[in-house]
Amino acid sequence: MILGQFDPLKGERLQIMNEEGVIVKPELMPELSVETLLTIYKTMKFSRIIDEKTLQYQRQGRMLTYAPNLGQEATQVASVAASRQTDWIAPSFRELGVWLYRGAPLDKIFLYWFGNELGMKMPEEVRILPISVPIASQMQHATGLAYASRYKGLDDIAIAYVGDGGTSQGDFHEALNFAAVQDLPNVFIIQNNQFAISTRRMLQTRAETLAQKAIAYGIPGIQVDGNDVFAVYAATSEAVERARSGKGPTLIEAYTYRMGAHTTSDDPTVYRQEEEVKEWAAKDPIMRLKKYLIAQGHWDEAQDAAYEEERGKYVKTVFEAVEKTGLMPLEDIFDFVYAERTPILESQYRHKKAFYEKEVK
Repeated sequence: MILGQFDPLKGERLQIMNEEGVIVKPELMPELSVETLLTIYKTMKFSRIIDEKTLQYQRQGRMLTYAPNLGQEATQVASVAASRQTDWIAPSFRELGVWLYRGAPLDKIFLYWFGNELGMKMPEEVRILPISVPIASQMQHATGLAYASRYKGLDDIAIAYVGDGGTSQGDFHEALNFAAVQDLPNVFIIQNNQFAISTRRMLQTRAETLAQKAIAYGIPGIQVDGNDVFAVYAATSEAVERARSGKGPTLIEAYTYRMGAHTTSDDPTVYRQEEEVKEWAAKDPIMRLKKYLIAQGHWDEAQDAAYEEERGKYVKTVFEAVEKTGLMPLEDIFDFVYAERTPILESQYRHKKAFYEKEVK
């Protein structure tokens, strides 16, 4: 049992693989097939490729604001890999790796960031809620999903993702308190990337760790190295099985770092030094897993380069298709608020339509 071994009040953090890709706690290694490990790695790599290309498209004025995932790939992919396809996911807005691993179509993801809400209309089997921009509101959505699952007599669980800034919101408290009292099948994962936009974690709470907040709700809490695939998978796997067996929710703090900007409208150089970013770049989760896979003989540099080239071409093809057809009709902005447009919405629609018609002329 991993939960309970690492006390967040004592600053204990679970790490199984170090920054060099070396296993430092072999006794805690989760059982993962080579096939699953390669799928995890490829998904992380794919996420990074999408991020890099999407940032270019946004800077070229071809896409709206985008929230990069650079540096957080292990937390996202390893955690969702520990769940079942039928389990529910309640994301915030920085979970690209989760969407990809679950099978969310890339054109849908691009469509959303292109400004078309239909991009979040996922295939039924994906079981991921739409992006939630209001901070931490998705936590309560996850408790509702977990409650519904138990009410129906199912053994599906619900995983919610939130950033460190979200733990300062009332929704976070309400969700954890309700889930704990009701013994709901929830797993709450904090992507502690050290910043809530420009506000450092240390300015958000006096708690030494975010994992220790679990103690107030009477549930297990653990801090893991969020850049270590094996630590994230092991902790999440145990939390998932605990939830599925009716033992209630768990809080996991994945200690990681946002190497990019909060969004493409943010300038992180204003509030952090380049030396700090370089220090965390040496802990890159993708490079760490790559070193391990190569050392084990499961991967090599030639395969890595070929995969990067193939996925890069695919991203380009998908984005260009979305760019040609993804524009959203003006009417959709007003028609999906209420069953029928209110007088105010109708007035706004006519005003906007007249403005665009004037611009075209």
